[in-house]
This record gives sequence, structure tokens and C-alpha cells, in this order.
Amino acid sequence: MTDDVTTSAPDPVTGMPARSSARRGDPVAELLAALDLTDTGARTSEDIFTGPSQWTAHGRVFGGQVLAQSIVAADRTVDADRAAHSLHGYFLRPGDTSLPITFSVDRIHDGRSFSTRRTQAYQKGMPIFSMISSFQTDGPGIDHQIDMPADVPDPETLPSIADQLGHIDHPIAQNWAYARPFDIRHIGTPIYLRADENRVEHQAIWMRAIAPLPDNPNLHRAALAYASDYALLEPVFRRHGIAWMTPGLSSASLDHAMWWHRPGRADEWFLYLQESPSAQGGRGLATGRMYSQSGVLMATIAQEGMVRVPR
Repeated sequence: MTDDVTTSAPDPVTGMPARSSARRGDPVAELLAALDLTDTGARTSEDIFTGPSQWTAHGRVFGGQVLAQSIVAADRTVDADRAAHSLHGYFLRPGDTSLPITFSVDRIHDGRSFSTRRTQAYQKGMPIFSMISSFQTDGPGIDHQIDMPADVPDPETLPSIADQLGHIDHPIAQNWAYARPFDIRHIGTPIYLRADENRVEHQAIWMRAIAPLPDNPNLHRAALAYASDYALLEPVFRRHGIAWMTPGLSSASLDHAMWWHRPGRADEWFLYLQESPSAQGGRGLATGRMYSQSGVLMATIAQEGMVRVPR
């Protein structure tokens, strides 16, 4: 949702902006199809892959999708015993959901325990996303983590997006409620329709895929990367009294970094703690930590985004 969003004047009844019609399908099946890249460079021995674009209501590719596809493409060129541990990427242009995406991977370096890859995502011959990622063989070493907060409510006790928005007969509300492959449950009041009066710069959400995913650790890392782009700018919004439906709001992810620390499943509940340490110049920085329900720190994320509202 933080890929590129511009709101129009809200509907006077629902408060939602008038947009394209709703679309229903199997969100998890579509996620898996998007991550099942085609090796289009095999005949020429080049590391080139192609993947579909998922439909979105605003016609721009979801940032988490191209992020996850890029790490899948890079992973295809690395030895099986090396797992992704970090990525750093820049969103360069809005992606067009009506077009497939081509991913070109450069094998920058292969060392004794680390491999580095550069992935460029293209549409119409123009780069829309550029990423450097690193992979490492598993091994023993120092180990510590910041503990997960102990006083968080159980996810099953919290309302889902479908509970929050499913009753609204509007295509955007219906797509947010039913077309995402992840169940997202805010601890506290969400800011889909109304701003947070408390003006805090942090939030926490529970997430999990809405259906089981295959038992492939690489797929789960990619799925966590996909999910990491959901809601990450919301702490910036909260601090400044902004809701997703604020008229004239324009927001877009500018860059994204992620570090995978420990294995975890994207189809089991995980806690996504998010906060914004700073916003300035029309840009807001947000960081996040993903914990398994048992308290294992799986990943850390950072993202800067453009956030503009009319004065």
C-alpha cells in the first residue's frame, strides 16, 4: 500500500475515494503465482527472469510485490546453502499493473560464505526498482535479540480488515478487506478512514498469510519481504494526523531495507512493530521489527517514503 498512493475527493457517503471497480480472486494463489518467476534468460545463459504484476485498485504495482520478486530472482542465482540476510532497494518509477516485470540479476560477488547480487526490475525497458542483496551460508556465531513486548493482545482477539471495512459497499474498501494475501490486524485503532487523534509515531500490527504457504524457507523470506511494505509509513501518518483517506494525500515508498535474522513462517502470526524516528522535507522514515508469535525476532526493516498533504 505504500508503493504509490494518491487519494481523490472522498465519496460523501463512504468517505472512500472513487476508484476502479473491485476485484475478487484467490489472493494467496495470486501471490504464489507472482513469486513463481519464469527463467527467460536460460537460452542465453543470462540471469533474466520475468514475473506478472498483481492487480491493484490504483493501477500501480505494489512495492512489496516487486521487492519480493526481486529477492526471488536473486535467490535463483545463489547456491542453495546460502540464504538471503539483507536487501537494500530503491523504488525508481511507479510500476504498471497491466504489464509483466523483467528482472535482471548481476552476480556481483561470491565469497567463501557470502554472495552479493544486484537486481534491476524493468518495464518497457526502463528500471522501476533497483536492489542489492546479500546471501550467507548458515553457521554458528554470536546471538542476541531485543525481546518482543510482553503485553500485546492475542491476534485472534483483534478485528481484521474485513471486520473493519468489509461492510462498506465500495470497491476500494472491498479490495482492502478481501483482496490481500495477508490478514492484518492493528493493535489499537487503524487509520484507514480516520486519523489517530493521539498523534503518536508508533504502532503494532499482527499479520499472517490468509492460507498456508509451501514449506520453502526462501519463499517465506520473500513473503515476509512482500508483507514488510504494508502499513510501514502509517507511524508517519499517525504522528501528523493523516489517514489513508485524507483528501489530496500523496505517498510513495522511496527506498526499502530489510535484514532477515532468523527463520520464520509468513503463514503463522507475526508481530510487526513500527515506529517513525523522523519526518522532514516531505519525507518520513519508518522502521519495523517482525517477531514470531513465540517471540523470535525474524527481521528488521527500514523505509523512507514521500508523504505530501495539501496545506
